Amino acid sequence: MKISFLLHNAYGIGGTITTTFNLAQALAERHTVEIVSVLRHRERPNFTLDPRVSLRPLVDLRQEKEHPAHLRPAKVFPAAEYRYHQYSELTDERIGACLADLDADVVIGTRPGLNVHLALQAPRRVARVGQEHLTLDNHPPRLRTALRRAYRRLDVLTTVTEADAAAYRRKMRLPGVRVEALPNSVPDPVLPPADGDAKLVIAAGRLVPVKRYDLLIEAFARVAAEHPDWQLRIYGKGEEHDRLRALIERLGLSENVFLMGPAAPMEAEWVKGSIGAAASNFEPFGMTLVEAMRCGLPVVSTDCPHGPGEIIQDGVDGRLVPVGDPAGFGEALLELVRDDERRRRMGRAAVENARRFAPGPVVRQAERLLEEACEARRSGRPVTQDRDPVGRILTGQGHAARDAVYATGSSALRTIRKARR
Repeated sequence: MKISFLLHNAYGIGGTITTTFNLAQALAERHTVEIVSVLRHRERPNFTLDPRVSLRPLVDLRQEKEHPAHLRPAKVFPAAEYRYHQYSELTDERIGACLADLDADVVIGTRPGLNVHLALQAPRRVARVGQEHLTLDNHPPRLRTALRRAYRRLDVLTTVTEADAAAYRRKMRLPGVRVEALPNSVPDPVLPPADGDAKLVIAAGRLVPVKRYDLLIEAFARVAAEHPDWQLRIYGKGEEHDRLRALIERLGLSENVFLMGPAAPMEAEWVKGSIGAAASNFEPFGMTLVEAMRCGLPVVSTDCPHGPGEIIQDGVDGRLVPVGDPAGFGEALLELVRDDERRRRMGRAAVENARRFAPGPVVRQAERLLEEACEARRSGRPVTQDRDPVGRILTGQGHAARDAVYATGSSALRTIRKARR
């Protein structure tokens, strides 16, 4: 197969970029694969890309940021999408031209706005696969309304969790579209797993409010009070850096908690620790959880929607604690800090249980979906049949009506606010 991924910006940093690179590189062992990056802002990607995968940018912001067409708003990319302000008439034109000339059997979109582009603009001969790396319930009603119209032209829609796939089937009414969970994959580690002896907890990700590093630091204060020889290292960068630094100083944890900055790849840092930690309010999947587990770390995580509960077996390879509970999170950490044998046993279980997120199983599932989509597109039939059309129509219509009401109300509120300025 010839496979083309449509990605927002392959030259940035983020979970969608990481998992796209991982999947593209694994597929390149048996297929011809390219990544089309809508935007480019630097010479080379932050992450190393397998030379078997070609990379093609469409708009180079280093030269075209002030292009007249880039200063005019996008019309195809949905206005309710989070990244809308980064898209323009120029990106509409370049994406449309790219899709029209696409020499591929299947094209894979990697965010809602790009899925809309390929649903509306990909040639009829090309199979259309949309990927969802967030969650349906996380999208505003206006965006869900736009997706409900466009996504019916897809062949396959993948989500990263079973819970989100179920939400799409129940709420969106996409007849003929295969909706299936396809988890993110993490490459096989090249270093020996952690042995559980280090007195070190590790966390990684963007320093943004939803990740709740403030809660993690507050929870770790309980660990430091009882075991002052333990440390917490947080890897990443973001808007919360200065606030977190101030919190560390205010809690007197300067000798125990360290903001390490970004590290790529993270494997060499994970294996230095004994426990992984993630305190998010919301986590569509939980890439860092899998990375830590594959490196031999049991992970203490909030049981937030949707990913952690599908990754961690509570009490077996990690701990799941309620969202927003620093005391409970601190106690879960202490359970593993206090019990060396339990920590090592759970670390071994983490390695074993996380094998299902290795490239092999995920790529086999992806290949099956892509092949079925291509065959369905060639034969002119849908990839899947609706087994309960009446029930799904009624349920989908109910959710569509609610979203339309919310979207209309939000639009009216924005109009009122503008009139008052």
